Amino acid sequence: MKVLIAIDSFKGSLTSREAGMAAAEGIKRAYPEAQCEVLTVADGGEGTVATLMTALHGQTVTVKVSDPLGRRTECSYGITPDGTALMEMSSAAGITLLKKEELNPMKTTTYGVGEMIKDAIERGCRRFLMGIGGSATNDGGAGMLQALGFSLFDEKGKDISFGAEGLSSLHSISEAGVMKELSECYFRIACDVTNPLCGENGCSAVFGPQKGATPETVNKMDSYLLRFAEKTKKIRPLSDKDFPGTGAAGGLGFAFKAYLDAELLSGIDLILEEIHIEEKIKDADIVITGEGRIDSQTVMGKAPGGVAEKAKKHGKPVLAFSGAVTKDAVFCNEKGIDAFFPIVRGITTLEKAMEREAAYANMADSAEQVFRLIKSVEGI
Repeated sequence: MKVLIAIDSFKGSLTSREAGMAAAEGIKRAYPEAQCEVLTVADGGEGTVATLMTALHGQTVTVKVSDPLGRRTECSYGITPDGTALMEMSSAAGITLLKKEELNPMKTTTYGVGEMIKDAIERGCRRFLMGIGGSATNDGGAGMLQALGFSLFDEKGKDISFGAEGLSSLHSISEAGVMKELSECYFRIACDVTNPLCGENGCSAVFGPQKGATPETVNKMDSYLLRFAEKTKKIRPLSDKDFPGTGAAGGLGFAFKAYLDAELLSGIDLILEEIHIEEKIKDADIVITGEGRIDSQTVMGKAPGGVAEKAKKHGKPVLAFSGAVTKDAVFCNEKGIDAFFPIVRGITTLEKAMEREAAYANMADSAEQVFRLIKSVEGI
């Protein structure tokens, strides 16, 4: 029997890899001849780059860049053996890099993201996988473009200032100084929001307040981004401010799509494609997935749902393990997870259940019992 194991992390307890290895251990106890392959997975949110680093054997690189307020800071990203760069925009322009009193999307910039990309290009990378969640910015990706050599000028031919407010004086855009190597680069962006750049569902209105914007600045920023989109249209006729995801990360999705011809994908789709899970599913007899808690949201853009969808495409049975299960989890049975099993094996506290050693043992023990049943049924 060939078992493919792709379990998301149990946040605060087990990593994706640890959960998978625990399940494999239990399966092998019951079914010593089983061939178990463990894949690390994530849903595009927290842990995406760490997952890709493990799955694609990336090595960490550290570089000095500008933080959201232009201060020099260190951030890291990964490079795989084939030269693919694995990045999180939040490592250079994330909201967690600022104190609460520093939040101000009129001032914050994505310039550091561009510096990170530039560094990777200079190291020979031409393929990029990037998560763009958790931004502190709302500059439409203007800062990133400036770092890559795009010139955003005001009426006097001077560079506009950083942040959303800089776009208020945008007069023209020049590509004369763009890095030549950029034309050779390919970007795949993990983008789990579908908001457009502007309007009532745009990035300023929906995400601006959590980044420190007031109702007044939300309206200003929206008008500035509209101006940016109009100027962009003149040099990039195919650009579309209403394309789903262009409002991600304060409009960074727009810059990636319009200027770098990036592919905007859901996080789980990007990860599952990059680890070539379908090829592995085809060769498996049964697929194991799971996460810390299984509920109705598990099959709505999260890792177990994505794994189950791919497995059902090839007619494979899917089992899931989790720390907890809610009543509405039965919805998962309709969406490809044939059966799910909570691994907590007795009355305990949440803190105790989440201890790594306890969670690992519970996962292994639960997987063992499920596969003892499978083996006994096969022998009938």
